[in-house]
Amino acid sequence: MPTILLAEDEAAIAETVLYALRAEGFAAEHVLLGGQVLPRLARGGVDLVILDVGLPDASGFEVCRRLREHHALPVIFLTARSDEIDRVLGLELGADDYMAKPFSPRELVARVRARLRRHEGGQARQRGRFEIDSEAHRIRYAGHWLELTRYEHALLGELLRRPGAILGRAQLLDRVWADALESGERTVDTHVKTLRAKLRALDPARDPIRTHRGLGYSIEVD
Repeated sequence: MPTILLAEDEAAIAETVLYALRAEGFAAEHVLLGGQVLPRLARGGVDLVILDVGLPDASGFEVCRRLREHHALPVIFLTARSDEIDRVLGLELGADDYMAKPFSPRELVARVRARLRRHEGGQARQRGRFEIDSEAHRIRYAGHWLELTRYEHALLGELLRRPGAILGRAQLLDRVWADALESGERTVDTHVKTLRAKLRALDPARDPIRTHRGLGYSIEVD
């Protein structure tokens, strides 16, 4: 379930957009200020940002510029202005699409789907300090591409699908080692141990993989 972050200070517009997104199966979150966008993205798990240009504390253009310094996820602008110079500026700053108010919520959802498909097909996905390049089958952490075995890559990928969610050993076995009939729960623990070592080698001060006794594992991406 892709997660969409909406930055919009007009309550009526925000409620309409959130309803339309959730009705189409998206997880949708809402912030009122531009200053809340980057802290939320740092926690990971956001797949696309819908960004109002006229936020009360900061221009959406400036928020987009700062966002692009760290994140590659798609951005769609919402604005009350439709001047060509604004559209050009927004696209030059790294926005993927641009919709002028008033707009059709159904069209916005359609554009969200299209941008997500294009992004998934050819670009890396950002999960906090992790970057997932599905096309090249590789994952970057703390600015470095990880040297991973097949199962380590699949294990880390499953954890990164839903940062913070606890996945049990049986779940991970079913998703990662489905073709390895001789594998057991100790296989999961062993691979988590080697994966942790590779992550700590790049950043000794952090241990993003969490162990939940009797439950399983989760990952923190900020």
